[in-house]
Amino acid sequence: MVLTDSKSSIKGGEFLIKDIDASQIFIPEEFNEEQQMIAQTCVDFLRTEVHPKLDAIDYAKDTNLMVELLDKAGELGLLGTAIPEEFGGFGMNFNTSMLVTEACGGGHSFSVALSAHTGIGTLPILYYGTEEQKAKYLPKLATGEWKAAYCLTEPDSGSDANSGKTKAVLSEDGKHYIINGQKMWITNGGFADLFIVFAKIDNDKSLTAFIVEKSFGGITMNEEERKMGIKGSSTRQVFFNDCKVPVENQLYTREGGFKIAVNILNIGRIKLAAAVVGASKGVISTAVNYANERKQFGTSISSFGAIKHKIGDMIAKVFASESACYRAGQNIDDAIDTLLASGMESGQAKLKGVEQFAIECAMLKVHGSEVLDYVVDEGVQIYGGMGFSAEAPMDRAYRDSRINRIFEGTNEINRLLSVGTIVKRAMKGELNLMPAAMAVGKEILSIPDFGAEEEDGLFIPEKKALKNMKKAILMIAGASLQKFMMKFEEEQEIIMNLADMLIETYVAESVLLRVEKLITLRGEEACALEKDAALVYLHSAIDKLNSAGKVAITSFAEGDELRVMLMGLKRFTKIEPINLKDARRRLADAAIQKNGYIFI
Repeated sequence: MVLTDSKSSIKGGEFLIKDIDASQIFIPEEFNEEQQMIAQTCVDFLRTEVHPKLDAIDYAKDTNLMVELLDKAGELGLLGTAIPEEFGGFGMNFNTSMLVTEACGGGHSFSVALSAHTGIGTLPILYYGTEEQKAKYLPKLATGEWKAAYCLTEPDSGSDANSGKTKAVLSEDGKHYIINGQKMWITNGGFADLFIVFAKIDNDKSLTAFIVEKSFGGITMNEEERKMGIKGSSTRQVFFNDCKVPVENQLYTREGGFKIAVNILNIGRIKLAAAVVGASKGVISTAVNYANERKQFGTSISSFGAIKHKIGDMIAKVFASESACYRAGQNIDDAIDTLLASGMESGQAKLKGVEQFAIECAMLKVHGSEVLDYVVDEGVQIYGGMGFSAEAPMDRAYRDSRINRIFEGTNEINRLLSVGTIVKRAMKGELNLMPAAMAVGKEILSIPDFGAEEEDGLFIPEKKALKNMKKAILMIAGASLQKFMMKFEEEQEIIMNLADMLIETYVAESVLLRVEKLITLRGEEACALEKDAALVYLHSAIDKLNSAGKVAITSFAEGDELRVMLMGLKRFTKIEPINLKDARRRLADAAIQKNGYIFI
């Protein structure tokens, strides 16, 4: 039974200025039996159909194997989880689709092909298509009869997507748009039957989207790209040469393409965060298994403290990232339900619900992709010399991981976006950021309260630390906004520091709330390892916040202001030290005994 209290709704970004109760969040342990069975189906599919063929997938001379795997996934219903039942799918809610994405996340190149098809290739039609477009295309996409790709990026337009040069011109008889242009880095391009294509009509300033069938003709491609990783994912340049697209295949409104791109990217970001959690768990299990088998100096290397430190840290980071993913996923579901109850159309409600949490989507994409990079790097290190060998599994894991910091908007863009969106919402009066920042500004000039009364309950000092982490962000954000005013967005280094502080605070709060809620369900003794993971992560997050905060403060403050803010930062990043070494060892010992990742 889900114990999430959705009566106290929260807006995206509001975690920074609002105390969150553990009863308000969803935790993965609350997924029901049916949801867990769906996830297990995905795990079993990877184990039986994908993992034994990883080399064949990566080095196939054609895309037939990937197509066959997607066909099999379609037969199991894995391509239609988010598609409504009337169009041949399962109509799952957002958090369940996140769980499916996580369960499929360890499939390397297959996971990329699957995500591109079910996400950016399908969702634009689901959310923006007419009823006729949905009825025509969604059933074929849900079963895998047709495969989908998404054509946005061009040689001169990456992060600045709206600068694309692909053109669409209405034919003389008014029945077709004639599309000409070049797209690149198109995932699934080599075998897609359907393309979501973005182009500018005439001299429009903004993009328009079109549903383009391969059978329309006028589509040619370069050879498959040679890539660092995800080698089995089809990635092609796609050329449109007088491609005739029926006018009824325009998707959404004229010049509405950029809106589609932005909103679909929000979904892609948080889904990627879930996928890399799944990948991270797999890498940890592989690394632990090797550490148990590998012997040096007459004993398994898993018995060494240095290896246990790595394993414990890897587990804590992944457990925390997972906690934040499903917390945000449930927030999105709650927002969607509220909008549906108000009478909003289903597709629009889903888009608005995700858009409300665009800040969290951006933060989690950054966090998850960087955690996976950390995990695979430590995985290589645990393997030692074999980690550098292409014969061992860490080679593929290491190379395949790297793209995730570029996919769905680079991590730099997402850091800027997360802070920028919070500031914009504050300026519009949607978030009470400035009053909260002003209150913190007064607090750092006051005498600290050393005689606070003791409170009862779980994680009292840790919750105080989290409140102080938020105060540190508000202090620096308020002061830097006041100093730079309208030029604040030009101070990208400071914005990036603030983003790191935001991310660490949100994730640390998420994992602490998860464990608190879990303790209320199972009791503290049964959650000892989860508590260890939360505390290891929290203490690391405070250290990172302190470091990012110092860099930010010294980037703009001088004299007395500098000294006062540094003193404030020191005050706001204090926490009673604990024995983190033993906490990591307990996590590692549990993983070593289980021979893999220890949590769900």
